[in-house]
Amino acid sequence: NHTSVWTGSEMIVWGGFGGLRIRNDGGRYNPTANSWTAVTTSGAPAGRELHTAVWTGTEMIVWGGYNGGYLSDGGRYNPTANSWAAVSTIGAPAGRREHTAIWTGSEMIVWGGYGGSYLNDGGRYNPTANSWTAMPVTGAPTGRYEHTAIWTGSDMLVWGGLGASIFNDGGRYNPTANNW
Repeated sequence: NHTSVWTGSEMIVWGGFGGLRIRNDGGRYNPTANSWTAVTTSGAPAGRELHTAVWTGTEMIVWGGYNGGYLSDGGRYNPTANSWAAVSTIGAPAGRREHTAIWTGSEMIVWGGYGGSYLNDGGRYNPTANSWTAMPVTGAPTGRYEHTAIWTGSDMLVWGGLGASIFNDGGRYNPTANNW
């Protein structure tokens, strides 16, 4: 229940459940050197599982998940500095687990998941401004978790998942038009 991202030269693994506890640590694996480097825990978000992570080109952004409660916070990890910065919680979506997150090239878009109910909402996080923008729910797919999402270069496509049933449908969100 951890996450991992590819930086172009390393795989960064973070969080999850292991050693009979929810973790807030991780490592960086360099396949060329076949070696691991620890990710600092100083300033790291609280331990979590069933969260998401995206790679921005310079940072790994971790958000949401579960640690006995549904989380609506996260952190930004800079592997060059081996340091963490908090993700703003102002305007962030409600806490959730088993949601999806994609990187558009300038924003992380978080959608769906489970937070005590099946969610069909989300938010757009701009790391430059450290701010959130809510997404519309009009036209959005039915609330779900364990679905998939990808970025096409202009739209986020959501497909499948679980909720009141097993879904065989999805939706297309365009952040420029801010509509489904």
